[in-house]
Amino acid sequence: MYLEFRHLRAIRAIHQAGGLARAADMLHITQSALSHQVKGIEEQCGVELFARRSKPLKLSAAGHRLLRLAERVLPEVEALEEEFRGLRSGKSGRLHIAIECHACFEWLFPVLEKFRHAWPEVDVDIRPGLAFGALPALLREEVDLVISSDPEDIAGIDFTPLFDYEPVFVAAADHPLAGKPFVEAGDFADQTLITYPVERARLDVFTELLAPARVEPRAIRQVELTAVILLLVASGRGVSVLPDWVLREVRTSSDYITRPLTATGVTKRLYGATRAEDTVKPFMAHVLRLARSEPVKLQRGMARPSA
Repeated sequence: MYLEFRHLRAIRAIHQAGGLARAADMLHITQSALSHQVKGIEEQCGVELFARRSKPLKLSAAGHRLLRLAERVLPEVEALEEEFRGLRSGKSGRLHIAIECHACFEWLFPVLEKFRHAWPEVDVDIRPGLAFGALPALLREEVDLVISSDPEDIAGIDFTPLFDYEPVFVAAADHPLAGKPFVEAGDFADQTLITYPVERARLDVFTELLAPARVEPRAIRQVELTAVILLLVASGRGVSVLPDWVLREVRTSSDYITRPLTATGVTKRLYGATRAEDTVKPFMAHVLRLARSEPVKLQRGMARPSA
């Protein structure tokens, strides 16, 4: 037996309309074309699908079996067609994000809060578990956007610059290094350094300062949450280096001091990595624009992240 979607639509329309003429109008075809479809369906099935002498036209027991199939299948097909129309128009899609920057949640949530209002039909997800295989996952189409500070020359991948930030030293207000205008690599040799639980290659304090100077902190303590890192720092349990957007409120607190790394400071840049064919999609272009503007507001203390 060979059935097409048009056959299922015909059965459903005749049942709903109660006759061939009205069903043909619903399907935007002629009554003759619909009659031909019905004959073809019955020949395929080998049974009568309608009680011919009934008015309005009613389905036979076999016809009801086919109607139940139509009522299961057609809504799913129609939903898929609507989804594809949204994809073609650029109104819907998927935005699964992988983050190579542990502290990026601080500014990413405000970005996504604005994004969801503009693009409610886009499926948004954050995939932190892919953080350190993020670019391969992007190539495999497991994610659609990677936030990274380490651009690479990869065919088919665009790295869009987002914004510059400064990794900043933070310590308790009464810390011995509070008297210095800036900190250097050697200042960490007798300190407990509190970091996120990520590899050193993803930590600015190591890549930009300690590793080039071949300096090792006295101890390293790894902590998952930014708030806990700051709590430990304020308690004198260690020092840390965090992005400037994380420290927007700490800078004015009497519990902390913040200092630049080296006399000239250190500047890093974040990028949004996307597959080249996705970069120009309207919703992707919009989220990249938001990711360029919203974090700068946090850096300047103009906005607070959503709870």
